[in-house]
Amino acid sequence: MVLHLLISDMHYFISLHFQPKAEEDVQVKRDDLSRALMLAFSSSPLFEPSVIPLLLEKLSSSLSSAKVDSLKYLSYCTSKYGAERIAKHAGAIWSSLKDVIFTSGQSFVLSFTPESLGGLGCQENEIAAEALALLEKVVIQNNDLFSSMIVGDEEINMVLNSITGCQSYNEIPLQSTQKLYSVGRILYVSVKASVASCSRIFQYFFSCLMESMGLPVVNGSGTCSFNDDCIISKRPNHGSLYLCVELLGACRDLVISSGDLASQCVSANETWCCLLQRFSTSLSKIFSSTLATSTDKPAHDADVYLGVKGLQILATFPGGYLLVSKSTCESILMTFVSIITVDFNKTLLWKLSVKALVQIGLFIHGSNESEKSMSYMDIVVQKIVSMISSDNHDIPFQLQLEAISDIGTSGLQYMLKIVTGLQEVIRANLAEVYVQGNVKSAKVIIHLLECYSNELLPWIQKYEVFEEVLLQFVVSIWNQIENCMAFPDGIFEKELLDATMKVMKLAVASCSVESQNIIIDKAYTVLSSSTFLSTKDSLSSLQAQLEELEDTQETNKFSSRDEWIHSLFTSVIIALHPQTRIPNIRTVLHFLMIVFLKGYVTAAQALGSLVNKLDLKTSGTEYSGGCTFEEAMDIIFGKNLSSSDHVSAGRSGITGYWSETGLTNLCLGAANSGLLEIHSIVGLAWIGKGLLMRGHEKVKDITIVFLECLQSNGRRGALPLEENNCNWDMRLSAMKCAADAFQVLMSDSELCLNRKFHAIIRPLYKQRFFSTIMPILQSLIIQSDSLLSRSMLYRAFANVVIGTPLIVILNDAKKLIPMVLDSLKLLSKDVLDKDIMYSLLLVLSGILTDKNGQEGVIENAHIIINYLIGFVTYPHTMLVRETTIQCLVAMSELPHTRIYPMRIQVLQAVSKALDDPKRAVRQEAVRCRQAWSVI
Repeated sequence: MVLHLLISDMHYFISLHFQPKAEEDVQVKRDDLSRALMLAFSSSPLFEPSVIPLLLEKLSSSLSSAKVDSLKYLSYCTSKYGAERIAKHAGAIWSSLKDVIFTSGQSFVLSFTPESLGGLGCQENEIAAEALALLEKVVIQNNDLFSSMIVGDEEINMVLNSITGCQSYNEIPLQSTQKLYSVGRILYVSVKASVASCSRIFQYFFSCLMESMGLPVVNGSGTCSFNDDCIISKRPNHGSLYLCVELLGACRDLVISSGDLASQCVSANETWCCLLQRFSTSLSKIFSSTLATSTDKPAHDADVYLGVKGLQILATFPGGYLLVSKSTCESILMTFVSIITVDFNKTLLWKLSVKALVQIGLFIHGSNESEKSMSYMDIVVQKIVSMISSDNHDIPFQLQLEAISDIGTSGLQYMLKIVTGLQEVIRANLAEVYVQGNVKSAKVIIHLLECYSNELLPWIQKYEVFEEVLLQFVVSIWNQIENCMAFPDGIFEKELLDATMKVMKLAVASCSVESQNIIIDKAYTVLSSSTFLSTKDSLSSLQAQLEELEDTQETNKFSSRDEWIHSLFTSVIIALHPQTRIPNIRTVLHFLMIVFLKGYVTAAQALGSLVNKLDLKTSGTEYSGGCTFEEAMDIIFGKNLSSSDHVSAGRSGITGYWSETGLTNLCLGAANSGLLEIHSIVGLAWIGKGLLMRGHEKVKDITIVFLECLQSNGRRGALPLEENNCNWDMRLSAMKCAADAFQVLMSDSELCLNRKFHAIIRPLYKQRFFSTIMPILQSLIIQSDSLLSRSMLYRAFANVVIGTPLIVILNDAKKLIPMVLDSLKLLSKDVLDKDIMYSLLLVLSGILTDKNGQEGVIENAHIIINYLIGFVTYPHTMLVRETTIQCLVAMSELPHTRIYPMRIQVLQAVSKALDDPKRAVRQEAVRCRQAWSVI
């Protein structure tokens, strides 16, 4: 009696949607109550007569949460009550589960995308997922009972008998499609539950499906046979294909999930194994025929997907070739390879085939089946590599690269073969470019290098086994350059050089210190053969070139070969570990300075990387050509060493005019050359970035140089009125370059000085620099009496703010907001500043939407709104207009007493944006008008 009362009281709670009021201090959550109730229901098997009917009754609830809870409770109670007690309710449980799965059938949406090949292939909602999980549990618990009900179910058999009525996916009514997919998921879960259920359900439904697809089945003496040489006379219908794929996938997944017990699943005595062995070849023909007769029209997408999925499942059955013969598996691989090489115009089929080969390769690699691995290597990998190396013009080159990069990810041994083959093709095409200037080879190699750097390198750099391959590849490129003394100029030279530099950096960065030592020695040897470093006394020669550069402002470019050499050499320097030894570092420093003063930014980036990674504690005598960090700084900045340094001027490498002028003075116009001044500022910016990231105090001196460049009344004096337009433009460019140097200092670079290229990065370096430089900038802006200097200082300020983490900006938001607004106003005047303006506007948006910045926002509300109204019609980029209106929406959340006086102006400005040519801006304008209209 007590038990009955307890259950009758409990059933009221199971359907409640527990939502405590916000003002109530409730410590207990709904999930906690639900779990407590579930534990109570399952606490004793004696509850079974009352609990199971109650839970089944609640499955008819209109609340989704109640259905999910009921299914979870049933699943938990099933394991607690035991098979014998659950068997009493088997009919009711099956009927209820079938109804739930069918009614939630709209959730079974079959996906025909390549990505779904590795998963279920359809999406399930929570109710369907819980129902199928419970079905699997009860089938395992009472196999014979539930298997019999599934096999004998009239509704399932009705679906099975009706599938021949519709040939294609598009012919099946929506309701019938949902029911078909529901039956498919039921069969998949039931077959996968256990070996016994697999044999029972598979035998019954598989034979019916074979008949419906036109395969003659003869039953006699308990065996099944077929004519393996039969010709597939008709296209199989969609329903039969789908259910067949679900059954095959369930069998395959059952064996895989069995793990060490897989041998018990795969046995000649098992009915499903016998059927699969006998029908696997014919099935592969059916699936292949589906693909052969398909078109690239959407009407065939479903059947194409199922055909590829079926072949993939057959090729990934565990147990070697026991269930699916070797000839059948290899035929499947050849079918997919043929599609890749011939049917590339059928987009979906091509992508599905590539994805299927990847999944097959992953399975073979993970299962350690050596015989299958050899077949995959010979049929798939070798063919794909030969496709690239054979210069096949029939297949679009981008598709060849997509196939080779995707298939390479299916296993280490496959990727190793592909990388080796691709490197051979790259070397061969490079030779064609170096020796003959072959334009066609240049176009090919650009795509090859992009594939190598963007697709293959990110994958292979995770595995040490590829280091030797990378080392040989990099050294072989240097060998080719060393052996070629004259490079022909080509129209693709810059694109090819950029692509080669990227590969060089990424490949070197992936190597160990030991391998990098080999690479840098080789690179320096080749560098020594260049025309500007080939004299016996290379250091003296470089010093002379440096002084000549200052005297004549000679910025002529290098020869094609020399440009390749120094560009690739700088790429190596950028990618080195801090522990890697750089030979003749004094010569390298002079060389890099000459190159960046001629306008090559990569040399400046390499110099910044070098000073970032140079050991602060080294004595400079560990190896020949070494130098201390202080000596390196003196070489760069041209300072004389005092006798107390115990280092001679000759050893420091500082002589003549450079020691009197130096990089600092070049930035301030000492050479009377605007172009040289700009190059000096760019170089100093990257050097400063390297120092800033490692937290070295020398960056303060560099910052002072930039600030002097920004002031028109600085060390160079005011701009004379009679100065010609050319000099004026050059001077203006130099000042703008100095302002943008702060962007270099504060921004994150993908090209160098990052963790990928082993930079030394001190924590919170941006925050420290911000707190140091911001008071100086604010003071200089206030004191500046020149409109030009003030605008440049504001530009520098904007670059610093944009690069600083928002949490730091919020701490000083009250002081910074007026300056941010003034910067935005100045930047809005030049179309070339639209990108930096947008970035600064994002910072303002972050301040407006964060609670920590509210005090400053409220205080400056009127000023902010006035400025934003002016940007609503900014003509140069949609992003500024959209973000501006979003900022105005954020302003509408402020206290109404502060913003109400601006309401009319805002609505008038936003009304103009309602006719903006960009939809995104119009949508934001509608939101803004609604937000401000209710104020």
